[in-house]
Amino acid sequence: MATFQEAPKPKRPDFHPEISVSPVTATHDGLKFWQFMIAGSVAGIVEHTAMFPVDTLKTRMQTLVGLQPVGVRQALSSIWKLEGPSVLYRGIGAMGLGAGPAHAVYFSVYEHCKRVFASENPNNAVAHAVSGVFATVASDAVITPMDVVKQRLQLKSSPYRGVGDCVRRVLVEEGVGAFYASYRTTVVMNAPFTAVHFAAYEAAKRGLTEVVSPESVSDERLVVHATAGALAGALAAAVTTPLDVVKTQLQCQ
Repeated sequence: MATFQEAPKPKRPDFHPEISVSPVTATHDGLKFWQFMIAGSVAGIVEHTAMFPVDTLKTRMQTLVGLQPVGVRQALSSIWKLEGPSVLYRGIGAMGLGAGPAHAVYFSVYEHCKRVFASENPNNAVAHAVSGVFATVASDAVITPMDVVKQRLQLKSSPYRGVGDCVRRVLVEEGVGAFYASYRTTVVMNAPFTAVHFAAYEAAKRGLTEVVSPESVSDERLVVHATAGALAGALAAAVTTPLDVVKTQLQCQ
């Protein structure tokens, strides 16, 4: 009698756990719009607070244009001996009121524009520069009034008792327009500053990343950000310092 053999069962395909479909990762550090605003605000306040004494020296030296030139050491020594070290921080309250909102606007607008203009090529230096210009125009509109107050308080023998007194007297004696007398000059100065700064920053960051951690180009370490920022800032400042003197003169006239 013929016997029937059971048909062999079809083999299951081999399972390879190492093969998986990864979700699309978020671009631009994976941060949301409000997170860029908070990060930019904190970064701006920390930056301006740390550098405020240097900013006071810069303001004093720039308002002496046309008089006998004064060096950094001479200006610092004069303030330290005649007015005391606390004068180096006079006007920091105005900086705090303006820097937080302005930098929140600055970084959020920059990242949004970079996402729009550099969507196809994240390494597009032109897109970074254009994004920086848009961010500058927006943030300068926010910070310029408080920058005027800050610089007037930084002056030697400033006639204002504080931030509130300065705002009130400028409004009464000169009008709202006084707070924006330097806005056009500020934009003309900061637009090329930002264009040079961000283009140089992104380029330096890519180059430094390949040197510091060539095994992972996406691994952007703190030393890379700090070094790239310093190089880019120095280059941009060298280009725009003459206009910065004009801005200070307009704000303190």
